[in-house]
Parts: sequence; structure tokens; C-alpha cells
Amino acid sequence: MSRSTPKLALFTQFAAVAKALAHAHRLEILEQLAQGERSVEVVAQRTGLSVANTSQHLQHMRRAGIVAGRREGKFVLYTLADEAVLDLMATLRRIAERNVAEVERVIRSYFNDRDSMEAVSREQLLANSRAGVVIVLDVRPADEFALGHLPRAVNIPLRELEARLGELDRDQEIVAYCRGPYCVLSYEAVAALRARGFKARRLEDGLPEWRAAGLPIVTGSA
Repeated sequence: MSRSTPKLALFTQFAAVAKALAHAHRLEILEQLAQGERSVEVVAQRTGLSVANTSQHLQHMRRAGIVAGRREGKFVLYTLADEAVLDLMATLRRIAERNVAEVERVIRSYFNDRDSMEAVSREQLLANSRAGVVIVLDVRPADEFALGHLPRAVNIPLRELEARLGELDRDQEIVAYCRGPYCVLSYEAVAALRARGFKARRLEDGLPEWRAAGLPIVTGSA
């Protein structure tokens, strides 16, 4: 007797979406696309993968409806197909944090070692930024900043931070953010700033979560 049912047909398609996500490099690629539309070449450069390998991963996710692509001249540009992809990634993260011992070990040994202080919430940062009592520091590369950033944010990529400390007011609290809750750029920036006497904390997550929450985003390099 056949077990083919509408429910099983749906579950088969749901499983195909899950399978398309089941690779660490694909999750890393999605983190890049969550910053904004990127070419295959840029994604490859940022993730350290070959262009061919990056393209293959993107095509798998495109067929599963996770990313969308369009051609512009000789380039193919990709973006997240739906904001719900961010919700899915956040759910995966929460499940792993609560139930996978290796995840807890990595968080404790790397992330908590660099910053065990409570992060700043999106609501608190928005209020403090509007009041002018905090410096919002975006430590992502300049091209990601131009795709979208928090209002009043100052862009100093992590690799330039040491040389540009003089641009920051030591009397104001600094809140750093980058690509997401476990983007190492903000952790390293906060650790470096505190070591040099600045009062610094992290945003609780990053630009994609800020956008998904419906909070204001600014585009352009200014």
C-alpha cells in the first residue's frame, strides 16, 4: 500500500529545504547575503571559497528557494529569497545553543572569553543613538556598510581600528556591531577597544536581525 499523501509530499519538500542548508559553507554564504545583494565573486572572496564552489552552493540553495539570483551584465547577483531565512537561521542557532555540547564549548572558550558582558539590545541602542549618548560602530568592510547600516553608524573596519582610534570619543560609550550574533568582528573590536581604555559593548546581534525587526536602515557610504 502506497504511503504517498499530501502531507508526506509536503514533508519531502520541507526536507529538501533543510538538506540545502545542511552545509557549514552554505550557512556562511547566507550570512554574507544577509548583509545585502552580492555577486558570486564577492561571496567567494569573503568566505575563502573558490568561485566555482561558491556558485555550486548558491545554485543548490536557489533550487530550494532559499536564495534568489539575477544577472547583471557578466555578473550573477544573489540575495536571500525571503526574510524568513533569517528566522530559520536564528532557530537553528537557538536549538544548537541549547542542546549541542560542542556549541556551548565554542561559545564559552572563544566568545565569552572575549566578551562575557551582557550585550546591548536593539531597542536600547536605537534609543541611545537617537539621544546622541553612544557611538554606533560598524566594523564590517566598507562595501557591506554601503549596502546598509544602522542610523548614525560610524564605519571603521576591524582591520583599520588600531590606526583610527583617534576618531573615537573616549568619553562616550561605543557599541560595535557587524554581521550577526556570532560575527567575530564585533567581539574582536570590543576586546581591542576595552584594552585601550574605551567603554565598549556589543549589539546583541547584527545588521540582518536589525533589519528583520523592522528598524531603520541607511544605505550609502555616508
